[in-house]
Amino acid sequence: METTRLSTKGQIILPKAIRTSRAWGPGTEFTVEETKEGILLRPAKPFPATTVDEVFGCLKTDRRKPVTLAEMEAAIPKEVRARHARGRY
Repeated sequence: METTRLSTKGQIILPKAIRTSRAWGPGTEFTVEETKEGILLRPAKPFPATTVDEVFGCLKTDRRKPVTLAEMEAAIPKEVRARHARGRY
């Protein structure tokens, strides 16, 4: 077990082994919670939890009808041929 100290500015440095194993880099934000056993430190979630129903339809499109899987599969070889003709492949 490693130990650390509280600085005069109220800062605590997490041991490098912990920061590395958790992939916590500079600027990582944390939530701090006081528990019966001590202090609980968790990385803050960057976005609030949402459901599909809450975000469905939020992206606007100029298409009038959805593209079918068959239409997508037909478009792929067509685009590959077009790119090949332009010298991209």
